[in-house]
Amino acid sequence: MKLSVIVTAGGSSSRYGKTNKLLEKIHDKEVIIHSIEAFLPINPCEIIVSASESLEPVIKELLKKYNLDNVKVVRGGATRQASVFNALKACSEPDFVAIHDAARPLVTTKDIKNCLDKAIQKKAAIVAVKAVDTIKKADEDGKIVDTPKRDNLWYVQTPQIFDYKLILDSHKKHESESFSDDAGLLEADGCIVYVSEGSYSNIKITTKKDIYLAQMLFDEQIEQ
Repeated sequence: MKLSVIVTAGGSSSRYGKTNKLLEKIHDKEVIIHSIEAFLPINPCEIIVSASESLEPVIKELLKKYNLDNVKVVRGGATRQASVFNALKACSEPDFVAIHDAARPLVTTKDIKNCLDKAIQKKAAIVAVKAVDTIKKADEDGKIVDTPKRDNLWYVQTPQIFDYKLILDSHKKHESESFSDDAGLLEADGCIVYVSEGSYSNIKITTKKDIYLAQMLFDEQIEQ
């Protein structure tokens, strides 16, 4: 079974500040490097980073620094969806592909493996955690119109792992559209996507406070 890994690094980090969040360090190692190295224990056939034009040369230098010779970089697109599509087209026709946000450096090997096992069984699986907050649905005026049952709600994370041909075909079909995550493309095609329960520590770095939180969570993982 051949598995390719796509790490998306095409965002502008506009909500983070003047520096790029993917280049911030957690215990002396950049966020993006943590995200890449999390997949090494499962021995993927390749890892592809889809990077913005400004970040591309920096990432290439980091890959040399950490001797990550099996990682290649492709140019990202105008949207996350376009960036993933560019990376999918650069894959060497694997059986499955894992798509992961570079800004999630604390994903565990255990959660990756569990999601991969579910994807192999079902063709499409995503890491997610059960919602712990009450979710309200409101209209354009801010009026609450529904309160979905929390038992059926999940916070979506990455990686999202799919049969390669299945997700590639879906990206081709929806190339001119905009979806917030890759599972959404398959859902729009009527495909069934399954949840693989992950960890609340698999946070996405968005603001500077998230870096401090990630450092604390990283320390906890080391102690366990």
